[in-house]
Amino acid sequence: MDDQQLKSAIEALLFIGGGTLSVERLKGIFEDASKEQIEAQLQTLKEEYTARGAGVMLAEVANGWQLATCPEQASWVRKFKTVKVTTRLSRPALETLAIIAYKQPVTRPEIEAIRGVNIGGIVRNLMERRLVKIVGKKDIAGRPMLYGTSVEFLQYFGLKDLSSLPTLKEFQELEAGEDALLEQREDNGDESVAGEPDPADAGQNEGEEAADETATSEATRQE
Repeated sequence: MDDQQLKSAIEALLFIGGGTLSVERLKGIFEDASKEQIEAQLQTLKEEYTARGAGVMLAEVANGWQLATCPEQASWVRKFKTVKVTTRLSRPALETLAIIAYKQPVTRPEIEAIRGVNIGGIVRNLMERRLVKIVGKKDIAGRPMLYGTSVEFLQYFGLKDLSSLPTLKEFQELEAGEDALLEQREDNGDESVAGEPDPADAGQNEGEEAADETATSEATRQE
């Protein structure tokens, strides 16, 4: 198999895979190709999409490669799918997720000490979205749960690995950019992308705290 054939075959697998494919997985399929050859063709594909201004791009996320739509086409994709921004993370959820990402593994009391508020409902919401998972228990009195980010977290934010996390300054700029974009949409009266309240924002009472303990207990039993 020459380079062109290998590149075309890799592109086909990325297209039908619908998710992330690692170089190791591709090496297992193309047994006669070296890891270096596969990586070279992945880079070539990535450069070709970029050079022709394609509507899709090849992104390196979660220690693998995945075809994705370009951010510039987000508005058209959103109109085509008529998706409301119910999946957009609220500011409290985003702040909580940032603490977990940068401090992991971290306990709920440690997160609450930083944020200064009860985050029971927010953590449960992030777990339901599979952005956060239980990674163990801290070896102290009470054995509190330790939380960390998931592979889905890397895919959601398009990160290769945790070392690709933005700096605090970049994170704040990203957050400011999201707020500005949302304000612009609201000013334009675009109902198809109008934000809706995030359930995580309301999760700060004792009832939700009890529900959170039940959810974490169920997740622990599943593990």
